Amino acid sequence: MTSDALALSVLDLVPVRAGQTSAQAVAASLALAGRADALGFRRYWFAEHHNMPAVASTTPPVLVAAAAARTARIRLGSGGVMLPNHSPLVVAEQFAALEALAPGRIDLGLGRAPGSDPVITQLLRQSGTTSDVERFPDHVRDIVSLVSPDGATVRFTSGGTYDVHATPAATTVPEVWLLGSSDYSAQLAASVGLPYVFANHFSGQGLERALDLYRTTYQPSEAHPEPRTFLTANVLAATTAEEAEARALPNLRMMARLRGNRPLIALETVEQSIAGAADFDGLGDSLMASARQGWFVGTGATVASELRAFAAKHGVDEVMISPIAGSYDEEPMDAAPGRVQTLELLAAELHLS
Repeated sequence: MTSDALALSVLDLVPVRAGQTSAQAVAASLALAGRADALGFRRYWFAEHHNMPAVASTTPPVLVAAAAARTARIRLGSGGVMLPNHSPLVVAEQFAALEALAPGRIDLGLGRAPGSDPVITQLLRQSGTTSDVERFPDHVRDIVSLVSPDGATVRFTSGGTYDVHATPAATTVPEVWLLGSSDYSAQLAASVGLPYVFANHFSGQGLERALDLYRTTYQPSEAHPEPRTFLTANVLAATTAEEAEARALPNLRMMARLRGNRPLIALETVEQSIAGAADFDGLGDSLMASARQGWFVGTGATVASELRAFAAKHGVDEVMISPIAGSYDEEPMDAAPGRVQTLELLAAELHLS
């Protein structure tokens, strides 16, 4: 891999800042997706999280459809659909329909975690069709079959069969990826011959072991004869290192709240984060410092260099960045200048277009 061969993609949680409506947060993210498309980013994925004041990305298929209408080239997908929250057939039908809307541009990233707290998990089970987390491997295989042109075959105990297709006449199919941050997900992706993404942005623990397990135990499939993987990372680039560190504060404080079991709130602005610095005790400061160690924050040139080294170290040619730049008070509610700046600076440094 040469230094110029690094591709970048985007993972979007659709952050919601203080005073911002969901409509404004979604508008900002869709504008960011359009900018990523124009700048030459490879793919743009939406996460699935529930009941979090600072996150509006609850329904990846809806957001993917909206982004598809605003982009022309970039691949779009989920990072990921949390499969235990949904019926495998419904997921397959949703993404097969998205593939029909944007042929050759849809990724279906699947995860095993609930993406929510236990109360929301129970509400999802009571209010809609879900799937048994213990049957996750079977459901992954089912989805791969359902979205294929051949579909899947249901076999009855009586001996009869019934054919099922996510769409009746598929010519192209969404590309299925398995997401995770553990040995389990790496081994499952390898055993079924699927591309794999390690969720390094959430937890870098066990990264090298997971990649080694995936690559050394990989079982080739017809669609993917070789193992294929990339990594995620929390990334922020600005014109100065000082601005970058300031814009990182809102997300650092949110991460400290999450890991310290503090009440969650909408994402603070930079000014609110600075003003609230005295609110945290030693544990909060320690959690912020720990999170910051694994993030890529600095000028465009510095971050681009660090991302190249990170990709080379782990043998990947793609990094999916979660652009974590916070906003200043005066910045518009329906835009995300700091996140746009991160994409623009890195695109220029890495010659993406």
